[in-house]
Amino acid sequence: MKKMHDQTHACPECRSRKIIQDGGSGEIVCGDCGLVVSETAVNAGPEWRAFSLKESEDRTRIGLPVRFSLPDMGFSTTFLPSDSYGRGPNEKTKFEMYRLKKWQHQISNNSIHKKNLSWAMLELDRLCCRLNLPITVKEETAIIYRKILKKGFAQGRSISPLIAASLYTVCRMNQIPRTLEEFSRHSPIDKKQIAQYYRMLLREMDLRVPVPKAKHGVSKIASETELSEKTQRKAIEILGEAERLKITVGKSPMGMAGAALYLACMMNGEKRTQKMLADASGVTEVTIRNHCKALKELG
Repeated sequence: MKKMHDQTHACPECRSRKIIQDGGSGEIVCGDCGLVVSETAVNAGPEWRAFSLKESEDRTRIGLPVRFSLPDMGFSTTFLPSDSYGRGPNEKTKFEMYRLKKWQHQISNNSIHKKNLSWAMLELDRLCCRLNLPITVKEETAIIYRKILKKGFAQGRSISPLIAASLYTVCRMNQIPRTLEEFSRHSPIDKKQIAQYYRMLLREMDLRVPVPKAKHGVSKIASETELSEKTQRKAIEILGEAERLKITVGKSPMGMAGAALYLACMMNGEKRTQKMLADASGVTEVTIRNHCKALKELG
């Protein structure tokens, strides 16, 4: 049984809009009173059956979804070296395929806009791989960069800092704990230039970035220092109380997360030094000590 809630048609008997389509019998019935509304429904589903998710994925014949992180968004033409039966082409066909492939490459890279997009997507893919970011973040960053190109803000500016700043903006928008130090470590651009381009994007693109919360950085720091789940929960409790009392306002989120984890380690008997937590947080030991003093005021 396949449910479909129809907002335009109602049951003629009880006026209910809960309409159910039975793909097996081809009937459309009312989900409340059971009246058969129609007996000539056409099943719009596939003509094959699948008994598992893997089998369904193997049998589907649609293409890949639209990917903004690809220069052509997945609409490119691919020339294979063999036909559908696996047989290789003869010399004449091989030469024609070579010419078509060459023309396809020239057509797809015949403008400055497309060349810029190709280099930018390569840099984006490299950064996301180095920083271990999900594909959703990559797609959001590609959308922002395409808007930058469309508005002409990329003209006269380097690709690498624009991509790094766009990716950092998306991380901030999704509350993903990645610092400027990490971006500068995996990018040929220094932290100061990435921050400059980041401020430019917020101003020119009218983007809204939420205030980062310290609790979102707990899992990242705990993973690098191999802390237990109990310690992580205790650190989140400490930060929750600190946010309620507005102690975290104006302080480094990663520094506060590292300080809360240090206090949680002392409470749970896990031995971690301030230097270890400072290195994992991307801040100095002095920052950890100062934030610990502020958190200790919670009692």
